[in-house]
Amino acid sequence: MILSRKAAKISNEINDRTKFGDLRTIAKEIKKDHELAKELWSTGKLFPRLLSILIMENKELHPEVIQMLFDDIQNHELEERIQLADWLMANQLTKNKKAVALIASWENSPSAIQRRIFWYHQGRLRWVGQTPPNNTNELLSAIEEKMLKEEPEVQWAMNFTAAWIGIFDKANRTQCIKMGEKLGLYKNEVVTKGCSPNYLPKFIELEVQKRNLE
Repeated sequence: MILSRKAAKISNEINDRTKFGDLRTIAKEIKKDHELAKELWSTGKLFPRLLSILIMENKELHPEVIQMLFDDIQNHELEERIQLADWLMANQLTKNKKAVALIASWENSPSAIQRRIFWYHQGRLRWVGQTPPNNTNELLSAIEEKMLKEEPEVQWAMNFTAAWIGIFDKANRTQCIKMGEKLGLYKNEVVTKGCSPNYLPKFIELEVQKRNLE
């Protein structure tokens, strides 16, 4: 796609030294501009695509468009794939009922990044304090059965979901801790000072204490 003067100018001004907060500031100035979003997305570059996500018109994100976006995301390196997919979920997909229903269908998607989004969304439903859907038992069974066989980016999201179930759902807390001990994922991970550990027993214990949960 040949970029308009406006799109070319914006694309040239943002690069790997641009901060995520800068993108949000630029997006706030632009507001919603779906045509500009399509141009920025067409560059194939990380930061123009992140900005594109922020200025897309949500009503234009039909299932076939969402699939096209994920197909494009698949061409990025892993870290960029995760960043783009997570931003797309948080800034667009979760604000669209049809897109949320689409996410719910991705548990067994052939795409690892879509499976990650399924699990990350389930975790966020608990993390942000919403009343979660009544699928907790099914999720925990799937996590215990599949997590160690999954791709690393999916493992992280499954672990994230199990952690927040254990933190906020007292009835399932012990099960989540024992599952973490049994699976042992992230047990030997070196945690940067001030960061939460990913190892389920420690993650749950720390967050429960921090939030004064019983």
